[in-house]
Amino acid sequence: MTSTQLEQTYYEKAIAAVADPIRIRILQEILQKGYVRCGDVVEFTGLSQPTCSHHIKLLLESELVISNKEGRYNNFTINKENFERLSEFMQYFSRS
Repeated sequence: MTSTQLEQTYYEKAIAAVADPIRIRILQEILQKGYVRCGDVVEFTGLSQPTCSHHIKLLLESELVISNKEGRYNNFTINKENFERLSEFMQYFSRS
């Protein structure tokens, strides 16, 4: 893949990740608290653990969320650099 194709793939995954109301809720919770764990997501969404893991996996694959291992838990935090990157991409359309 060329760098242009990689960039395109990144934007497609990132936009798809934020296009879901559950994932937006997860991102809002991370922003408010600084990090969440999968169990936290189960608690505030009321969804099953496998469903929450699926949503977190998509956020990780989109590179908008980072996983940090702390003991036996994974803490999920916002990847601010990639949100800035996505924001710049979206602003391109308002300037055109």
